[in-house]
Amino acid sequence: MNVQPPQCLVAPLNVPSKLLMGPGPSNSPLRVHYAMMKPLLGHLHPEFTKIMDEVKDGLRYIFQTRAEVVCCVSGTGHAGMETTICNLLEPSNVILVLQNGIWGERAADMARRHDADVRIIEKGPGEVFTMGEIEAAVQQHQPAVVFAVQGESSTGALQPLEGLGHICHKHGALLAVDTVASLGGTPFFMDAWGVDVVYTGTQKVLSAPPSMAPIAFSDRAMARVKARKTPVRSFYSDILWLANYWGCDGTPRKYHHTGPISSVYALREALSMACEEGLESLWSRHRSCAQRLYSGLEELGLKPLIADPANRTPTVTTIIVPEGVEWMKVTKYFMEKYLVEISGGLGPSAGKVWRVGLMGHNCTPDNVDLVLKIMKEALAQPAIRSNL
Repeated sequence: MNVQPPQCLVAPLNVPSKLLMGPGPSNSPLRVHYAMMKPLLGHLHPEFTKIMDEVKDGLRYIFQTRAEVVCCVSGTGHAGMETTICNLLEPSNVILVLQNGIWGERAADMARRHDADVRIIEKGPGEVFTMGEIEAAVQQHQPAVVFAVQGESSTGALQPLEGLGHICHKHGALLAVDTVASLGGTPFFMDAWGVDVVYTGTQKVLSAPPSMAPIAFSDRAMARVKARKTPVRSFYSDILWLANYWGCDGTPRKYHHTGPISSVYALREALSMACEEGLESLWSRHRSCAQRLYSGLEELGLKPLIADPANRTPTVTTIIVPEGVEWMKVTKYFMEKYLVEISGGLGPSAGKVWRVGLMGHNCTPDNVDLVLKIMKEALAQPAIRSNL
């Protein structure tokens, strides 16, 4: 044999334990990890499809919807975005993207790859859109789909959504919303707000491992999919196939792909924990921990990127890097001394901010206090200041 077993695989796997206080993934509770250790089942075994059905029920609660088509895409949050784009848009369809960070940029990129006609209205980092601005753009561009991000994790902005579905439907558009970094940490009501497609990620507030993108399609959105003149370009992301595999269409389940069995177990357990706590408690816990963090940052003389508290998502806090401080040295201090992760900026906020995640299992007062303690220590180190 010319190729020998690699020496790196002779030793057993060794993974350090770190506290993940960045914008995701979050640490998972032991109960979720233990769920992944359950025996594997076949992806169409009745015992497994029962667990899938329990996941759907939990997701309907988290999304606050009675929609029939609620399922998961096997993949991370980007898979949810891709599934949304490729199902709702046909070539030359107009999509209006509300772009105030990297996730609007990514959605526009994906839509162009599917030959959609992409129109963009743009805001600076940390800014949000008013309903008047959005309605004026919808009237001007007459889109088939409006795409918005509720919690823009690259900037920490929280986009108001109430009333947006009404604007979209009045002008014949569907509303698609990215809630990857916000769902569970701040109020969201799919049905009441008239959202037609919503997706999230398992690895943020839900605190399950990254591997799936929960997604829901309204009846209005499914009617649009079924009326397509062209097939969905991605077989893997075709919501008609996914809806069938997840038991959403009232017909016998057919093999589409092998679902990530252990990840479904983990999500089921994470949803169980979320349901036990209740959405109101989840939202309150994230709100109070975020306020504790902001108060502590103020005592350290640090400023948030977003001045208006109403426009801040409680799940990802963006902190302006002070003049004379090297942001990367601070994140390295967190990691090298304490094995705690915080992140720098991303996209339009790169090099300008630190991002601290308060999501799900990690959203506790003790973790907030630890981040503030380390930040105070780090900023007192002369070597961290670039002008010294």
